[in-house]
Amino acid sequence: MIVAAEHPVDRLVSDALSGFARQHADRVALHAAPRVLYRAGPAPAGKVALIAGGGSGHEPLHIGFVGRGMLDAACPGEVFTSPTPEQVLTAYRLVAGPAGALMVVKNYPGDVMNFDMALEAVAGPVDRVLVTDDVATRDGRDSDTARGLAGTVVVEKIVGAAAERGADLAACTRLGRAVVSATGSLAVAFSGAAIPFADHPPSPWGPGEIEVGVGIHGEPGRRRGPRPPVADLAETLVAEIVAALGLRRGQPVMVLVNDQGGLPAVTLHGVAAAVDRAVERRGLVPARRLAGTYCTTLNMNGCSVTLTVVDEAWLPLWDAPADTVAWSRR
Repeated sequence: MIVAAEHPVDRLVSDALSGFARQHADRVALHAAPRVLYRAGPAPAGKVALIAGGGSGHEPLHIGFVGRGMLDAACPGEVFTSPTPEQVLTAYRLVAGPAGALMVVKNYPGDVMNFDMALEAVAGPVDRVLVTDDVATRDGRDSDTARGLAGTVVVEKIVGAAAERGADLAACTRLGRAVVSATGSLAVAFSGAAIPFADHPPSPWGPGEIEVGVGIHGEPGRRRGPRPPVADLAETLVAEIVAALGLRRGQPVMVLVNDQGGLPAVTLHGVAAAVDRAVERRGLVPARRLAGTYCTTLNMNGCSVTLTVVDEAWLPLWDAPADTVAWSRR
């Protein structure tokens, strides 16, 4: 009998998770089948567990945010593929105690369907927060049509801190939904992502072109056109988020500028400076600023901007200690 050789892509995610768990065994542990990465060591007694998941290829989301002060477990699917209901159920059984668990779900059909199937099968307290921060896919003021982007990180940090401090399931759910409602994001790509081991070219558009409003799997954006100067691009991204959220002068906001996976750090921080100026020109008050690599599309050369209207009660949660691979604050 001839057995077909295993293709490298077949073991890509499994090997990556194994390596990640070995390298960071002080913070995370790996349940191999079905795959769940979960917090190493005990969580505080009575804590609500925070669980998230999605396709691989968006690292450090979600596996990099497992640990004290953020996620208790992450369910990584194959590259750009939703985790299975079995993964979500296993995560619940691994980390949820009597206080139950809150699921953080990005608004993509496969993620929603599989998490909902798992929620129906959970025998214990559970709820979910649906992340819908992509202003490019909002239908008017209705955010239910919008995809989840880097605003997911804002939800995971703020709600993770609240759960660590002992907030109950109902309070964590209300908080997560309030953060989603206050958050808008917009992504831009300068070139596409190269799917591992694929032969086709990564960019569906020409040199010097950009696409505004792309999704985290490289979904088409609102429009394609010539690449403008950084200052003009920042003005465009900020203006569209401000309009979508209905922001007013004097409002405090958190500003997150996120690398999509292939943007050089020097460029990212130049974009962040331009975004900051665009925010201030609109009379908004940056209460917190952050720029870095948090939610990627493999190696896509691009970035996203996220604005969250600040409730003053959220700032101590944003500033609270966290100990994860991708976010550490003491």
